[in-house]
Amino acid sequence: MIYVKFFASVRERVGVGEISLLMPEGGVTVEEVLSLAEDETGVLLQNTHLLAAVNLQHVPFSGMVHDGDEVAFFPPVTGG
Repeated sequence: MIYVKFFASVRERVGVGEISLLMPEGGVTVEEVLSLAEDETGVLLQNTHLLAAVNLQHVPFSGMVHDGDEVAFFPPVTGG
């Protein structure tokens, strides 16, 4: 199982804060998790500027995800 969390404006677009996805055989990348999450929620996020974290560590979308991992998607944060 992969636990996917959405934060800030991403959560607003998706309409939920988290979902669980079955882990595909052979492992997946963060980008593939995003695609699976889009299929599950029916909301396209691919063209949205997003950041990702796996188990609370920032990762590139090419990073690997393993069974039991928590993947979070969130918008970039700016300050001023």
